Amino acid sequence: MSIWGKIIGGMAGFSLGGPLGGLIGVAIGHAVDKMHAEPRDEAAAFGPDDGGDDRQMAFTLAVIALSAKMAKADGVVTRSEIDAFKRLFQIPARDLHRVGQLFDEARQTADGFEAYAIQIAGLFRDSPVVLEELMHALFQIARADGEIDAAEIAFLGRVAQIFGFSALQFEAIRARAMAGEAPGGAFAGGDAADPYAVLGVSRNASDREVKETWHRLIRENHPDILTAKGMPPELIANANRTMATINAAFERIKRERGMK
Repeated sequence: MSIWGKIIGGMAGFSLGGPLGGLIGVAIGHAVDKMHAEPRDEAAAFGPDDGGDDRQMAFTLAVIALSAKMAKADGVVTRSEIDAFKRLFQIPARDLHRVGQLFDEARQTADGFEAYAIQIAGLFRDSPVVLEELMHALFQIARADGEIDAAEIAFLGRVAQIFGFSALQFEAIRARAMAGEAPGGAFAGGDAADPYAVLGVSRNASDREVKETWHRLIRENHPDILTAKGMPPELIANANRTMATINAAFERIKRERGMK
C-alpha cells in the first residue's frame, strides 16, 4: 500500500497521536483515541533507527500540515501553491480528494503550526537531514507563486528554529532549496545561487574543506539514506533535486578554482 493509502486509511492517526494524529481524526473522521492521551516522547516511540511506516507517515503528514500552514501565512492560498504541492508529492488521482481534506483542515489558519513543527522535530531529532528535506519542500511551496514574501520567510525561519537549525544552517538550506527548482517546476541548477552558500562554506574555505563538505552532504542526502531514516519513497524526488543542486554547486566551484 502507498504512503497515501496508509494515511487516508487512518493508520497514521492511530499510531502517532498528538497534533499530527489529530489532523487525521478531524479531517478523515476516524476516532483517534491517542490524540486525547497524555503527552509522550514521540521520538522514543519510534527509535532512532526505525525507518518504518510510522516515521514515513509522520513525515508525510508534517509535509501536508506545514505546507498548508505556510501557504496560509501570507493570508491567501494561491492556485499555484496548491499545484506545487500536488506536483512535488505525486499524489495519485484517486487520493487527491482525501489528501485535499487534510490540507484544507490544516490551512484554516496559519496559527498553530508550531505544534506540528515541535512534534516532527521530536520524531526526527536523530535525523536532521530529513528535517532539512522537509524544509526544502516548504521552500518549493512558498516560491510557487513566483516569490517568497516576508510572512513566509518568517514562517520558514521559525520552523527551522524549532527543527534546531542555526541561522547559518537556515541560509544554507535556503540556498539549496532556491537553487534546486524554479517556479513552475523547471530545474534551475547550481547557477541559480551562490555555490558557496549552497554548500554552506565560506568563500575563504580551503579546497580540502570544500571537498570534505561536498562529500558529507552527498553522503547525508543520498536517497537510500533518507529512505532508511523515514522519508517515504513517494517523496524522494525532492531529495534527488537536492543532490543535483549540491553536485552542480561543487562543479561550479571546481571550475572557478581550477580544482581537480
